[in-house]
Amino acid sequence: MSSPDPSVVLDLIEAFRRSKTMFTAVRLGVFDRLPATAEHLGRTLEADPGALGRLLDGCVGLGLLQKNADRYENTPASDAYLRKQSPQRLTGYIEYSDQVLYRLWGCLDGAVKEGTHRWKNALGLDGPIFSSFFRTPEARSEFLAGMHGLGLLTSPAVVRVFNLNRFRHLADLGGATGHLAVAACERYGEMYATVFDLAEVVEEARAHVNVSRAAGRIRLQAGDFFQDPLPEADLYAVGRILHDWSEPKIRTLLTRIHAALPPGGGLLIAEKLLDEDRAGPVATQMQSLNMLVCTEGRERTESEYRALLEEAGFTQVEARRTGASLDAVLAIKM
Repeated sequence: MSSPDPSVVLDLIEAFRRSKTMFTAVRLGVFDRLPATAEHLGRTLEADPGALGRLLDGCVGLGLLQKNADRYENTPASDAYLRKQSPQRLTGYIEYSDQVLYRLWGCLDGAVKEGTHRWKNALGLDGPIFSSFFRTPEARSEFLAGMHGLGLLTSPAVVRVFNLNRFRHLADLGGATGHLAVAACERYGEMYATVFDLAEVVEEARAHVNVSRAAGRIRLQAGDFFQDPLPEADLYAVGRILHDWSEPKIRTLLTRIHAALPPGGGLLIAEKLLDEDRAGPVATQMQSLNMLVCTEGRERTESEYRALLEEAGFTQVEARRTGASLDAVLAIKM
């Protein structure tokens, strides 16, 4: 009898090595200092040139670098997403993944046994991970820049998958750098938007919003969507928000949104959707485990979101796959 194909197991044994290779190259600033030889880069980074050469060759094998003779260069993808000066950069989220999530995932067994996040176990934190870890302006700014890069990849798809022409004012709750508001206002020429987030986050959003051709129709407002009055709008949006929280907190937020909407108003949710049988997609399953180790929340199916929305009073709930890494749900208040 022949043995089963071991490739799926062998691939997963090595998967973290590939991630850590990219994480380390980003953390060292490799992609910001190319083109260069390993010897020259080693002097710049104060790194052993032989060891650095192994790291660079690994990046070549992963498709992150190109090598011409002994000279290393960025690929178009690394130039766009792995350079810290690129407006599309994902480096902030990569460094967060390296310094925080990598450690939290090391405690996954305890999270599975106890059903709780691993802030205290992995990081020694007593409070919420975002407020505790991003306590310096520099760390917060770089993290938000990374999330902005992710938003540039997903928000255009989220605002395109439904026709939102009937709405006039979008309020993006927890809108971060404003990428969803920008995508919506640039697509729908008569739409206005408010980016609603904590005061320190709103300040980070200003520079991103100001470069949009729709900047004149987007305003910024500081506030906490759990406590403060919500901006007036006929369409609210929550992107990568609901998956952070438990059902009781989600019910509180959805009830507040429903009460603030006029009749016919809507709520646009941008999240990864699990298949109804929870057998996929893999990226959503992995993100749900990520929520286990680092938040109070999880990823959900369409029917779970539908139940929460209908309980809050919404009707005409529809979910659509966008083809990007976030899906979309639109619910209407009748």
